[in-house]
Amino acid sequence: MAPRDPAGAAPRGATEAARAYYARVEANYLAQDLLRTDGGGADTPFGARDLAENFIRIAFYDEFAERGGRLVAASSENRLHRWEEPVRVAVEFGASVPAAQRAADRAVVAGYVSRLSALTGLPMRMTGWRANHTVLFLNSDERSAAATRIAALAPATGEAAVRSVVEMPADTYCTVFAFTAGRSAIYSRALTVIRGELPERLRLACIHEELAQSLGLVNDWPRARPSIFNDNEEFALLTRQDELMLKMLYDPRLKPGMTLAEARPIVEAMAAELVPGES
Repeated sequence: MAPRDPAGAAPRGATEAARAYYARVEANYLAQDLLRTDGGGADTPFGARDLAENFIRIAFYDEFAERGGRLVAASSENRLHRWEEPVRVAVEFGASVPAAQRAADRAVVAGYVSRLSALTGLPMRMTGWRANHTVLFLNSDERSAAATRIAALAPATGEAAVRSVVEMPADTYCTVFAFTAGRSAIYSRALTVIRGELPERLRLACIHEELAQSLGLVNDWPRARPSIFNDNEEFALLTRQDELMLKMLYDPRLKPGMTLAEARPIVEAMAAELVPGES
């Protein structure tokens, strides 16, 4: 799965079956007018109070916890986490991901990395050297043998996290892990894994959500709308509210390690500035 692997090696049965399956999944979403790409509009209004509460739920709560050697959904309050150093993003592919798909994915990731950097003010760039965030596109046949590569890229990845990739459930399309040193609240490394079999819209949705989550918007919250940070698949691409939450996350008035109690008045003030006019 390293970059030197020949592009487009013949996929095996599990990968071919997964491609057909996720094509049907995407078609079903699109038939329901889900996976929207408009960023929200008149049908998805939000005010300053909505923005503040959604930010709090997404930035100050974890989505998963490790139990019994597995990652399970369990929301719990945490401190604010984010990057302070520049983010250097590399993209790798499983051997059976076709060359044309690799080129398209690299271009999409590069454009999105530039957009995230502009929104947050955090230096971010694509690189082939000393990356601290690697995005892996892996088909089923490669993902089942990914443990060794994950360990090389992110040695701090726990057993439960590795298992969540190798044994990824069918209804999980992608995942991201961000790491800190010890008890620090500052990220120093991240790893994203995206199913290589996904069709275009689901692929874009994974790129948008996982790379944004890797910056510190770690949780999903069902009341967040319009937003990619929930599980209803209404929006595929970063929305206007998501952009504002990223700006808030990297506003210098917030600091890594802040508790919710410390940050709440600052968050509410920022939201009022960004969405004025609410009484």
